[in-house]
Amino acid sequence: MATAPDARAEAWLDQARTRIGAAALGPQVEQIGRVEEVGDGIALVSGLPDVRLDELLRFDKGQFGFAQMLERDHIGCVLFDDVSAIEAGDTVRGTGDVVRVPVGAALLGRIVDPLGRPLDGKGPIATEALEPIERPAPAIIDRDLVTEPVQTGLVVVDTLFALGRGQRELIIGDRAIGKTTIAIDTIINQKSSDIVCVYIAVGQKSASVRRAIDAIQTRGAPQRCIVVVAGAASSPGLQWIAPYAGFTMAEHFRDRGQHALVVIDDLSKHAASHREIALLTRQSPGREAYPGDVFYVHARLLERAAKLSKAKGGGSLTALPIAETDAGNLSAYIPTNLISITDGQIVLDAKLFYQGQKPAVDVGTSVSRVGGKTQAPALRQAAETLRLDYAQFLELEMFTRFGGMPDMRVRQQLARGARIRAIFAQPQHAPLRLADEVALVLALQSGLLDSVEPQGIAEFRQGLRDILDRGAPDAVRQIQDTGMLDEAQRSALIATLGGHLRALAPTRGEG
Repeated sequence: MATAPDARAEAWLDQARTRIGAAALGPQVEQIGRVEEVGDGIALVSGLPDVRLDELLRFDKGQFGFAQMLERDHIGCVLFDDVSAIEAGDTVRGTGDVVRVPVGAALLGRIVDPLGRPLDGKGPIATEALEPIERPAPAIIDRDLVTEPVQTGLVVVDTLFALGRGQRELIIGDRAIGKTTIAIDTIINQKSSDIVCVYIAVGQKSASVRRAIDAIQTRGAPQRCIVVVAGAASSPGLQWIAPYAGFTMAEHFRDRGQHALVVIDDLSKHAASHREIALLTRQSPGREAYPGDVFYVHARLLERAAKLSKAKGGGSLTALPIAETDAGNLSAYIPTNLISITDGQIVLDAKLFYQGQKPAVDVGTSVSRVGGKTQAPALRQAAETLRLDYAQFLELEMFTRFGGMPDMRVRQQLARGARIRAIFAQPQHAPLRLADEVALVLALQSGLLDSVEPQGIAEFRQGLRDILDRGAPDAVRQIQDTGMLDEAQRSALIATLGGHLRALAPTRGEG
């Protein structure tokens, strides 16, 4: 009688015989390439005639890259990581697959690199699936009208350049004048909405990325945000794939009927990394040494932002790309490309910034090509003439600098314009609710603020949220829930604002 160990051994032998019998015998063909040159994050590989564009390649020491350029006698491979471990003569194999990144709800609240590897020290991420970073944009038939708002919490943006879910709005301006702040404030303002946010840092300094992350974690809802970081010290390959990887992570939520917001900070540095890769892989340079496909690189990325039709779930993906200009030159190559791709631009002016007007939005050159169609009805009604009044004020202010005593009507317009500018000024990382924005604009339009000096409007705004919640809770609830305001609640709101103004009068030395 066989013992238990003997029985287990016999069972194991039977399984082994079965596997061996089922094994396919015969020659196996494997294509192997060879590294000819390596340096600056690029490897030139010979062999592998069947490799496709953007295919993932694996080196014999475990590193990965993707095929960026296919020539008759070699392949230009962009590397992701440790370049120093790769040497000429190393073997390379094609994987038959493209670059994929993990997607799913497990990424929420995490900081990752463009390949989905955690950077926050919180351990591995158990994601649902892997999706390719390059995905086709939704077809026209699969899209719907952009009609739902994305509230930024910034008065100057929400009143004059309203954003919609599914829109692509470019934020553009010189360096260090508040472009990232506008985007981060928009992310912070989504803490009370149903929008999932993805912040993609491309080529940014570690200190800048740290400040952005700290602002999101302390003031926003980090549990509904994904931060993708490819910093200045990252390889050109990681910087290049970062926007595409972030879009793929956001599309996971969009395709399930949810809403997502993607911030790319910034596409100027992404274009520079694309130019670097193109020059290193010996592609022909064009204008400003950029390769000829730089427009297509960004167009195929931003076209993925869309509002899907109800048949496709009704989800949306909104994009806020950021671009940097030199000395305010909007006619440079990359800025003009991005302006022509997107649905509008928020232009920041360095002169306004250094004058203390923050956010330094240039009202004359900024535009939203969706605009009032997505604006909350209560805010649209309150701000009906605001843009025209402000434009007239800027023109009158410029002419009165030449001297002369303007008449009473012009002085009134100048005084009103100064108060509009004071309302547009807003401290960073302090976005306002829709109800607070409606209340501020109503206070201005109804004449309540005519007795307040422009420098006193900041004091009027402080504590406004608590005043409205106590004095006009029904109006606040109606605005926040429906975006509308009936006449009765409008009167209650103005009465509450008047009481708030009278309470502040002694502190301003009035009455």
